[in-house]
Amino acid sequence: MTIRKILSIDGGGVKGAYPAAFLASIEQATGKRVVDHFDLIAGTSTGGIIALGLGMGLSAAEILAFYRERAADVFGGAQAGFLQGVKRAAQGLVSSKYSPDGLRGALTDVFGSRRLGESKTRLVIPAFSSRERKVYVFKTAHHPRFEMDLHRYVVDVALATAAAPTYFPAHSIKDVATLIDGGVWANNPTGLAAVEAVGVLKWPGESLRILSIGCTEPLYTCPDDAGLLGVAASVKDLFMQGQSLGALGTAKLLCGHSEVSPRLWRYSQEVEASTYTLDGVAAIEALAGAGATVAREALPTVRAMFLADLVEQFDPYHRLPEVETAV
Repeated sequence: MTIRKILSIDGGGVKGAYPAAFLASIEQATGKRVVDHFDLIAGTSTGGIIALGLGMGLSAAEILAFYRERAADVFGGAQAGFLQGVKRAAQGLVSSKYSPDGLRGALTDVFGSRRLGESKTRLVIPAFSSRERKVYVFKTAHHPRFEMDLHRYVVDVALATAAAPTYFPAHSIKDVATLIDGGVWANNPTGLAAVEAVGVLKWPGESLRILSIGCTEPLYTCPDDAGLLGVAASVKDLFMQGQSLGALGTAKLLCGHSEVSPRLWRYSQEVEASTYTLDGVAAIEALAGAGATVAREALPTVRAMFLADLVEQFDPYHRLPEVETAV
């Protein structure tokens, strides 16, 4: 039985510095590229950007540098003074807090006009079509019926999966759809990745080995008799917590994970609520330090379970015309 290895990366805005630093530390310690050791990579929102970067051949260190160097451009004014912060918060009550121009510019500088079909591995990147009330998942051509997404610009895929409501406006892709952040239904894409592996790729569940990396977990317990005021400020944390646990449970069931036969490893640090925010640019170094620290502890397991052998080279069912890949 061929062992199939899956990498899943959560969403979380600038908190993506945490999984980026985790992976960068692993690559630095082992001298091995993450992308060469996983059959499938799934990522949502900021995790989707990391997944796309890995698929396009960037090192994890280069992706971490993207957060350090470009986060302030993406969340323009996030470190502004008190009055500017109040103004931006008020703006967020009636429209998106940030223009997508900063994110688009940063992504374009990294990916240019590259297409999803240039990925070196199988990718699964969730988004959501609110207008049609449908999930939308960008996929590489790892199945015969996946013929369209390989032509999508990587920048468009990234802008769609990262269009978090209240932070960025929905992203429209010509002749495709108007999409918002995949985090509204799959902020932790581990379950989605396991479903793709078993349901679409027909890999046996017992063959799967899954590495799931979060962007820290806010500690939150819903009061037993909570009213609207009691949960209003933390409702996002509550829903994200439930979705994440459900995703992990789905993946564990599909791969047959148990304490005596582990097949899923999850790394994410629990922190006090509001320690980190999606646009908290000032916390990037703290997040990177936390990710590197957890990677140090996880290294023996990650090395043994995921980095011992290279995976088979990804051979897509459909390829981009040479004229497109030459652009």
